Amino acid sequence: MSKRTATELQEPSASLEPTGKKPFRSEARNIPQDEMGEFEDGWEDEYESDEEVVDGENGDGMEVDEEVLPAIEESEEQPPAPDVFIPGVHQLGKDEILEPDESVYIMRHSMNVNWPCLSFDVLRDNLGDERQRFPATAYIVTGTQADLAKNNEIVVYKMSSLHKTQKLSDDSDDEDEEDEDALDEDPVLEFRSMPHLGGVNRVRAQPLPRSSPLPPVAHPYYVASWSETGKVHIWDVRPLIESLEVPGYTPLHSRTHTPAFTINSHGRAEGFAMDWASSGDSSPSALRLLTGDANSNIYLTTTTPSGFNALSRPYVSHTSSVEDLQWSPSEPTIFASCSADQSVRIWDVRSKDKKSVTGIERAHESDVNVISWNRATSYLLLSGGDEGGINTWDLRNVKKKGASAPDPTPVASFQWHTQPITSIEWHPTEDSIFAASGADDQVTLWDLAVEQDDEESGAMDDTPEGGKAVPSQLLFVHQGQKDVKEVHWHPQIPGAVISTALDGFNIFKTISV
Repeated sequence: MSKRTATELQEPSASLEPTGKKPFRSEARNIPQDEMGEFEDGWEDEYESDEEVVDGENGDGMEVDEEVLPAIEESEEQPPAPDVFIPGVHQLGKDEILEPDESVYIMRHSMNVNWPCLSFDVLRDNLGDERQRFPATAYIVTGTQADLAKNNEIVVYKMSSLHKTQKLSDDSDDEDEEDEDALDEDPVLEFRSMPHLGGVNRVRAQPLPRSSPLPPVAHPYYVASWSETGKVHIWDVRPLIESLEVPGYTPLHSRTHTPAFTINSHGRAEGFAMDWASSGDSSPSALRLLTGDANSNIYLTTTTPSGFNALSRPYVSHTSSVEDLQWSPSEPTIFASCSADQSVRIWDVRSKDKKSVTGIERAHESDVNVISWNRATSYLLLSGGDEGGINTWDLRNVKKKGASAPDPTPVASFQWHTQPITSIEWHPTEDSIFAASGADDQVTLWDLAVEQDDEESGAMDDTPEGGKAVPSQLLFVHQGQKDVKEVHWHPQIPGAVISTALDGFNIFKTISV
């Protein structure tokens, strides 16, 4: 990552990678804005003036055989390496912005949108799993934060022609080697939308079984939206996907302009927490949706053969706003929640008193904003706090309800981010890797399996100037977006990450994951 003056580079997205895993670069250039540069003649030194031209004889009159003169060796001196930029340690100067080091990206694209989007989710497609070829294609669903409540929308975006990042090769031998995936073509963005009353706080798509195709267009593909009006709407976005895939397809107005169901259980209380679950392969159409609000209530909505059924009695144990919810990946009746009351709680929907069965009373020193349940190792839970901390919990150590034992200690804890954690998510298949985003404009990628090797750490041996050491588990830091709100892995494109921020979306894949 390099720093340049804003007059040199006008690019809305940039990125950087921390030292220790892969080199990341940072350089500052300050060119006086009132100084006009001039062209340099690349051939200037190869021609001499008329006065400097001499005969091919030396002063002794001896002829010189030019064929036996020693060859003039070209200088092998390399330009100085750019300075390292470490977030939280170094500060950008006036009129400086970050410039990405494209050598650490396999793919990187940015997308500007009409209105900011606080939340999005990745939609499943029929293009296959474990996709490695380029150009890539991705579908997402999101909701807007427009100027007026009536101007908001639920939007399905199709991002296609996502080519690999162009890299300049210093090896002339590579000129003959062509990478058919690395074409210099612009990405294509298409979208379809439906009206939504009120700003969208959170969007979540129903889970589909791994390796399963999209449902036929006649069947629904549900997406839930948390509205600032206090209502949770459930939409069928399958017709919007079809209209992006099939030219000339026109969806029915009734399917795209009216919610399939609206949950009114929260009254006028606003909320953000929401998570879907299915009953697995045995009954994938049997869905369950949890929603939590600012009044500390959690409601469960289920599906029946006739439609959706919103249960009227809430789950109540938190004493402040419910910030996030996660269903257990291994037990269909268990879910976790986090709250502004600093706690993480575990629930069982079969509990008659609608109270949590266990939990961590003081999971963070401030509000717990987000959680993520590991789908590969089901006893691991991540949490991100308002203080910028990230904790990893082993749920096998959590005390039972009513026990006098103290709260467990997190098995891993990181204080890299300097502002509240806004999103966190485990990698869909690698149980030690996760992504996080913060209000400090960083998207970070981590691997808990990495251990510091003092003998091989190189530049990591010394704490950087400013006293902030780079954790060995920190693989990558992506920057350039303003006020990052949410981050997700793409489950069908290994290593691909999508993030949303105040200034739009980024989709990228790094050399680190």
